[in-house]
Amino acid sequence: MNIYVIGLLWVVGVALVAGAFAYVVRRVGETQGVVDNNEAAGQVFTLVGGLQAVMLAFVLISLFDATSAAEDGSYREADSLVAAVWAAQELPDSEGVAAQARTYAREVIDREWPKMSTGAEIDGDGWAVLERLRAEVAAAPTTDEWTIDRKSEASDQLWTVYQQRQERLNNAGGGVNSVVWFALVAGAIMAVALPVLFGGPKPATHILIVSILAGTMALLLFATQQLQNPYGGGAQVSPAAFETALDRLR
Repeated sequence: MNIYVIGLLWVVGVALVAGAFAYVVRRVGETQGVVDNNEAAGQVFTLVGGLQAVMLAFVLISLFDATSAAEDGSYREADSLVAAVWAAQELPDSEGVAAQARTYAREVIDREWPKMSTGAEIDGDGWAVLERLRAEVAAAPTTDEWTIDRKSEASDQLWTVYQQRQERLNNAGGGVNSVVWFALVAGAIMAVALPVLFGGPKPATHILIVSILAGTMALLLFATQQLQNPYGGGAQVSPAAFETALDRLR
């Protein structure tokens, strides 16, 4: 199902449930003195709602930044892979470097990226290919200062590939931890429950306010859930960088 349809269903569903709850409270709850409690309930809501807004903003901004960093990191990893091959082309007997680089790019695109999108564990095959690539560069002979410089450049670029790969795998296994999720969900429930205690002469307006607030909280929590894995869900950073690198290496 389309992600936007799923999000809309969550928002509408939560809004309807909250509206129904507010309706029941207005129908069967104690009404005397409720309006007089608006000031006290409003002060508590300001505190709880403010803390919830700050926490949600902090988490969402962090996730947006992580998604941008994951995309930039994938391009740095792929570009460094190509740069390593180009530097190694100046070395004698270095045909195996390009072959191993293509194998690495295909490993990332065909096997690792689908696993990262679902949060599955990544095996060591990619590391093994990268080690063979490093060994090919290390075994390439040098004949003069120029080839020594090119071999050093290829090794430096492979080190960048190693660093960016490690960061990519760390990002794929990250996300919002359970403690933060508990705080976000509990805070959202309390922020929606407090306005139910408000009173007023127009029940329909009151129910609409509670429903809109609940729908907004559901929308933000849904966005948080979709962004917590930069390689899946709504973020879904693609392996376009490695596909481009593979084209350059052919």
